[in-house]
Amino acid sequence: MTDRPVRTDLDGDVWRVTLAAPDTGNALDPAMAAALAGALGARPPRARAVLLLADGPRFCVGGDVRGFAAAADPGAEVGRLATDWHVVVRALLDSPVPVVAGVHGAVAGAGVGLLGAVDVVVCARSTRIRPAYAAIGFSPDGGSTWTLAHALGPARALDLVLTDGTLDAEEARACGLVARVVADDDLRESAGALAHALAAGPVRALVRTRALIRGAAARTPAEQLDHEARLIAESAADPEGREGVRAFVEKRRPDFRAAR
Repeated sequence: MTDRPVRTDLDGDVWRVTLAAPDTGNALDPAMAAALAGALGARPPRARAVLLLADGPRFCVGGDVRGFAAAADPGAEVGRLATDWHVVVRALLDSPVPVVAGVHGAVAGAGVGLLGAVDVVVCARSTRIRPAYAAIGFSPDGGSTWTLAHALGPARALDLVLTDGTLDAEEARACGLVARVVADDDLRESAGALAHALAAGPVRALVRTRALIRGAAARTPAEQLDHEARLIAESAADPEGREGVRAFVEKRRPDFRAAR
């Protein structure tokens, strides 16, 4: 899609989704929300991972504040946009394949929620992450409160959001908001390599693993054991698990792509 604020292409078995509105800082508006939801929904069946990137010097500056200012009914307009954006966030959370994001420049507002919705975030060293809601008198959306509370803990998350503070890349990595920090010039190559590595793996087992990790905080240890037993049994019965075990016994590299 080259005439929309999101561009897609298939790189081998990685579905590359690029925010492509650099003139606005890839700001969130109705067109961006609709295009990103459509791009995620259009993932070809052969794509075994998703890679989320952005054009321009900023990954995503958050909502289109000029659009909010021009709205006749700001409450209704912003509410609709938040609902549409949450469709995108849920699509990432529920993706049937692993999702990697390569982020750089500014990540603000609704863009912050994306960090918690994808599986692995690779972050350029010069990146700055800022909630930015307090600056315009808004409370947060896009899952950013969940993302920040889980990564930073309630006390640090409140400090960051209420004071409209900023995290640099190393601070974000130290608190677990992003997984990897790389040189700016290496971001696309590093994020792409990771996406391809995951695509070559047992993607259904990786998605089960994601479910276990994300749900762990809400379960007791005993409940988590039950979930682990159920999902490892599913994995062992899956063609991926059968291929992995055979490959181990035969002392060869497993071919998970062929395990349908």
